[in-house]
Amino acid sequence: MRIAACGLLVALLVAGPAPAEEKKPYEVQVVKGQSYVTGDDADEVRHKYDLYLPKGAKNYPVFFFIHGGAWRGGSKDSFKKHGETFAKHGIAFVATNYRLSPAVTHPAHIEDVAAAFAKARADLAKRGANVKRMFVGGHSAGGHLAALLASDPSHLKKHGLALTDIKGAIPISGVFVIGNQLKSAFGDAESQKKASPQTYVSGKLPPFLIFYAQKEIGALGKQAEVFGAAVKKLKGNVTVRLIKDRDHGSIMRKAADKDDDVTRLIFSFIEGDGLLKQEAAKAEKNGD
Repeated sequence: MRIAACGLLVALLVAGPAPAEEKKPYEVQVVKGQSYVTGDDADEVRHKYDLYLPKGAKNYPVFFFIHGGAWRGGSKDSFKKHGETFAKHGIAFVATNYRLSPAVTHPAHIEDVAAAFAKARADLAKRGANVKRMFVGGHSAGGHLAALLASDPSHLKKHGLALTDIKGAIPISGVFVIGNQLKSAFGDAESQKKASPQTYVSGKLPPFLIFYAQKEIGALGKQAEVFGAAVKKLKGNVTVRLIKDRDHGSIMRKAADKDDDVTRLIFSFIEGDGLLKQEAAKAEKNGD
C-alpha cells in the first residue's frame, strides 16, 4: 500500500500540477440596430450600433469598436465574428457605424463616434456593464477615430464626458497624422491638423495599445511608432506592437480568432484595465 502511494506521489510530481480549467465561454446575446441619433438629423443606416453581450455576466468590461474603410466605406456588419469572440470571453463588444465621406467631411465622422460612445455607455450601464471599464478601438480609419476620440477631449466634452471615461484605446493599423492626400474628407491644412491624433499627445491620455502589421500600407507603421514614442516621452502609458506575417487587412480579420496574438493581447489589456497582464502584475507587486 505504501509503495503504491509513493508511486502515485512520484507520478504527480513528474506530471506537475493539473492545468487550470479553461473558463466556459459565455453565451452571446446580440442586440442589433440601436440608434444613437434621433430626430430629423438621424441617418437610418449610419447612426446605428450593434451590441454583443456576454449573457448572464455582471459588471463586465466593454470594447467599443469602430470599423475602417478609408472614411468612405465599411460597416459594423462586418464584425459579427469579432463581437461573438469578445462576448464569449466576457467582454461586451459594440460595433458602430458613422456617416461617411463624401456625404460628410471632418468633423462629422468623429462627432458621430463620440455620440455613439456616449449613447452606448448609457445603454450598457442599464444592461449590467461596468462603464468605467470602456475601451475604444478600431481598424484603419476606425483606428484613427479611436485614437482621436481618446486624445482630443473636445468631442466627448459635448456629451458631458471626458478622456478619463475611456479606460484604454486600441488603434489597429490606424492613422495618426492626416495628410493633404486626404483633403477631400478632412478639408484644409488646419482641419487636417485638428483631425490628427498626433496633435494632442500629452501625458494625460488614456492607456494606449497600438498595433500595426509587418506588411502595413503607407507609413502607418512609422506613424504608430512616432505616436508611441511621443506618448512615452511624456511618461504616458503606451505599448506599440508590430504583428508579424500580417498585412493591413489580415491583422483585423485574424483578430476574430480568440487565439490570435492581437486578440489575446487585447484580452490581456482589457483584463489589466489598461495594462498588459505582465505589466499589471508588476504594478501590483510595486504597490502602484
